[in-house]
Amino acid sequence: QSTAPTEPQKKNRIQVSNTNKSLFFYVNLSQRYIQEHNEVKLSALGMAITTVVTVSKILKNNGLATEKKVLTSTIGMNDENKGRGVQKAKIEIVLGKSEKFDSLMTTAVIAAMTPATTE
Repeated sequence: QSTAPTEPQKKNRIQVSNTNKSLFFYVNLSQRYIQEHNEVKLSALGMAITTVVTVSKILKNNGLATEKKVLTSTIGMNDENKGRGVQKAKIEIVLGKSEKFDSLMTTAVIAAMTPATTE
């Protein structure tokens, strides 16, 4: 057993990677985290940064989130392919719940539950 204090796992943090997950997987997950925790912290390294920026823009443009903080940095990592250390770009974007979030989400749920009419 370790006696060192452990940092509690952040329940509103999403680490975005270049996997098979779609852009809207991250958008929907971010919406859920904002709903549960009033904010979400998106972070990514390297090529996944564009996904974080796009998710952030979608949430802001739809009036669901406001931008609270943007942090950029570089971190040193070991590149197993090159056998040496490399610098990777990192971004963290913190989004907060917008004033319109609850009413927009309620409207979206009602629209999704309403059957489409054909005439």
